[in-house]
Amino acid sequence: MFWCIVFLLISDEIIDSKLATATTAEVCTKIKANTCNECIQSGPYCAWCKQVNFTKAGESDSVRCDTTGQLINLGCKEENIVNPSSGILFQRDQILDDKIQMTPREIELNLRPGEAGEFEVKFRRAEGYPVDLYYLMDLSYSMFDDLENVKKLGNQLLNALNGITKSAQIGFGSFVDKTVLPFVSTHPEQFRHPCTDKNAPCQSPFSFKHILNLTANGDKFIQQVGLQLISGNLDSPEGGLDAMMQVAVCEEKIGWRNVTRLLVYATDDGFHIAGDGKLAAILTPNDGKCHLEDDMYKKSNEFDYPSVGQLAQKLSENNIQVVFAVTSNMVKTYQDLSKLIPKSVVGRLSNDSSNVVQLITEAYQNLSSEVILDHGITPDFLEILYDSHCSNGVNTSDAVRGACSNVKINEEITFKVKVTAKKCLSPQSFSIRALGFTDTVRVSVQTACTCKCDDTFERTECNSNGRIECGICSCNPGHLGKNCECIAGSRTSQELDQNCKRENTSVACSGAGECICGQCICHLSDDPEKKIFGTYCQCDNWNCEMFNGKVCAGEGKCNCGICTCNSGFDGTACQCKRSTEGCIDNGSICSGRGECECNKCKCRGGYLEPFCKTCPGCPSHCPRFGPCVECHIKQGGQNSGNCTHICSGARVREVEQEMGPSACREKDSDNCWMQYLIYEEDGIDNFSIRYTLKRECPEAPNVFAIVGGTIGGVILIGLILLMIWKLVTEFKDRKEYQRFEKERQQVKWDKTVNPIFTTATTTVKNPNFDGE
Repeated sequence: MFWCIVFLLISDEIIDSKLATATTAEVCTKIKANTCNECIQSGPYCAWCKQVNFTKAGESDSVRCDTTGQLINLGCKEENIVNPSSGILFQRDQILDDKIQMTPREIELNLRPGEAGEFEVKFRRAEGYPVDLYYLMDLSYSMFDDLENVKKLGNQLLNALNGITKSAQIGFGSFVDKTVLPFVSTHPEQFRHPCTDKNAPCQSPFSFKHILNLTANGDKFIQQVGLQLISGNLDSPEGGLDAMMQVAVCEEKIGWRNVTRLLVYATDDGFHIAGDGKLAAILTPNDGKCHLEDDMYKKSNEFDYPSVGQLAQKLSENNIQVVFAVTSNMVKTYQDLSKLIPKSVVGRLSNDSSNVVQLITEAYQNLSSEVILDHGITPDFLEILYDSHCSNGVNTSDAVRGACSNVKINEEITFKVKVTAKKCLSPQSFSIRALGFTDTVRVSVQTACTCKCDDTFERTECNSNGRIECGICSCNPGHLGKNCECIAGSRTSQELDQNCKRENTSVACSGAGECICGQCICHLSDDPEKKIFGTYCQCDNWNCEMFNGKVCAGEGKCNCGICTCNSGFDGTACQCKRSTEGCIDNGSICSGRGECECNKCKCRGGYLEPFCKTCPGCPSHCPRFGPCVECHIKQGGQNSGNCTHICSGARVREVEQEMGPSACREKDSDNCWMQYLIYEEDGIDNFSIRYTLKRECPEAPNVFAIVGGTIGGVILIGLILLMIWKLVTEFKDRKEYQRFEKERQQVKWDKTVNPIFTTATTTVKNPNFDGE
């Protein structure tokens, strides 16, 4: 085997050719980039000028950080620009043959944060690649006839596989379900013989049983499978996911080789998933580890069923491709499951599994003709994308996986892999592999986050107290400052920098000056009219409000963001001539309820322009001054000084004239109506009130008339009701008497003789009775 080792040496000082023709999208967003390392970490388009004396007096070293094009425009020579780029440091290729299907085998990348490093992966499908096939069968009672056919499959399966590969092995395992209620019956008799046909040979239920290691001996397959008996359980779903997990993770006990691995899952029913174990009080999540003891999964009743995602991950990690051989009633269910498990297919199994050899052969061809590149789980700050160049012309770009279908034997396809580091990181590594195949590409990643400059030597520019590194001074211990001009003493460079900040989170010298020995030296402008000043360089003389395109309307001076207007001008931008002519009405400016700005009233408290006289939205003052007016009325207009405390802000005077419809009408404490007028004077809370002593009071009620009238009314109503009752009674009596007379006239006997009276038959006379 020939191994080709290629070493690609990349210098950090190579200027990226793309940046030489920079577009508007290539922007360097630099924030506090005062060193070369900080600069190149600011973004993929940021470069650093290491040219000595590149900055002007008063300029910050952050000027050295910009795009390559901008630095050249500012006078930095191209050979003095530091701009590391992403590239390949080391690559080991391998020749594609019948055993090796993917190249390269190993690659090392040097990544500039934010810039993708690219390399190619080539894949060629080999002819006759070895295959391991594990047949996992559902042995619940409904699979009785299927088992009889599978017992004869050994040599047929091997012959079919050897027809498409140079080396094939087959193994066998079976499953039923967890051996606890409600999945299986735990009654001793039913547990011993769970089959519905009591005369049929049957074994006790079990979760998963590994029966035959992977072998190339078809007769051994027939012999071992021939010894198997059907079993049974209570519910329809089976414990197939438990069995698949053990087949995937028990690599040594199953006997998997480092070849194409196929897992054939045969069943006619559904499957239990994570969470179903709660039905049997099994609460411990599946741990995804091998627990085969004596070829039996004996911890099935301790761990819950695996989740579909967990199973898919383990199958992918162990490079196992799944063929779901299921009956027609279960095809839709397992097609949905197949969408969640990479490199899996679903085949329609006949009711007695007679077509299983053809199904497996077709499934293998479909799986092996599909190539999917995947890198597994990587850190969030690494982004890996694929461009697929397939032989059938169906290409994709920037996909999270590389994928090509219908790949023929000996056909070569290419994938471009783009790896981007989002930030500086420690050395990382990951593997790219083709799912279902054993070949992998080992990728190692390091980031270019430090500058390597060759100018580290003593310079007079550093006041002999340091040396130049990447164009700027690196001071000796005990010295600080841009040119090492400061003696540190007991203070650190950070403490000196802090003296130049207005707040802890702010930029030193507001980003408009340099902090030299703990004091801000503000930058100088090219325009002599423009100045930056202030303790922290926080002020200038041009960033003020503008009017008509001029700072402070050209009628004032800008002083740290505030316009200082010339004589005769006013306003925030000195845009107004100083005058109050338009604000005066009756000698008062804005009625004392506003400010005159730009010769126009700006009213307060809801008062309206032009002179702030009216306030439509203000509450009425009538209720407020009701107690005040009542006090004056009850004093009779005399000694009204006693009312001063409740008449604050008002001048009150009695008048004789009528108030008119606009007057306030309020009730006093005697329930009498008062009338008064309120006049609002200029200014705030300044009123005059005119009132009259006349009040409208309700007359006192006539108690005797009310009481007498009430009693008389009650008596009158009583008499009327009594007369009505008498009339009704008289009417009823007369009507009853008429009915009686009518009945009496209709009788057929003498009125004086009682028709029901009978004379006594015997009469006895008392001898002592004298007639009295």
